[in-house]
Amino acid sequence: MCRPEHFTVSYRINPWMHPAAPTDTALAVRQWQSLYDTFVGLGHDVHLIDPAPGLPDMVYAANGGFTLDGVAYGARFAHEQRAAEGPAYMRWFAEHGFRVAQPEYVNEGEGDFMLVGDTILAGRGFRSTSGSHAEASALFGREVLSLTLVDPRFYHLDTALAVLDPLTGDADANVAYLPHAFDEASRRLLAERYPNAVIVSDTDAAVLGLNSISDGRNVVISSRARGFEAQLAERGYNPIGVDLSELLLGGGGVKCCTLELRR
Repeated sequence: MCRPEHFTVSYRINPWMHPAAPTDTALAVRQWQSLYDTFVGLGHDVHLIDPAPGLPDMVYAANGGFTLDGVAYGARFAHEQRAAEGPAYMRWFAEHGFRVAQPEYVNEGEGDFMLVGDTILAGRGFRSTSGSHAEASALFGREVLSLTLVDPRFYHLDTALAVLDPLTGDADANVAYLPHAFDEASRRLLAERYPNAVIVSDTDAAVLGLNSISDGRNVVISSRARGFEAQLAERGYNPIGVDLSELLLGGGGVKCCTLELRR
């Protein structure tokens, strides 16, 4: 995670961002701290990367890369405003024992790469490219299932799909997603692969309810995603709501603020 000490919205690279609207950095830090405290309270080991001046989106740590089996596939950002984040995160990975793979293709880390059981789901359409999907498949030796995003509000895969069972094999893993965020071919793939998926409403997705973190039992979500919260409880999960409304002004939520380290 990365403390949002420099958070503001000074440019516009997604539909959520409005530079003319005021932001409250102190409030963003307090909300981020509540997320950090929630993870620690659940027993997770949280590591921090130092925030860098001039990189207000560095708080969205999920975009910094994708880690699996002790390897960190670095990020190469689509927009120049975030370009320096890629090297910053790769330096952190190298300093903390990961073998770093420099990316050739544009990709925005766990924003568009998600591990579900033994399969990597990969988003494309707005940020990460199809070339990065092939690059990740070759690097990790895993099946990569490409999914095409079509709604600009959900420009990263982790805004339109949540992994509910990250620690199980493919046969038992499940997800939640917003169908109309994907093209028809991707919807077919998801329906075939995850027939018992939780189908989330646009209302809950629009507060980035799907931008969540699950350990297979506890699911940390936006506190405003009430319908999704009820759906999770019905399935036997324990939803935990956190208010990250200030960080939503930059287009991020719970998952955006969290990069998972898989050693």
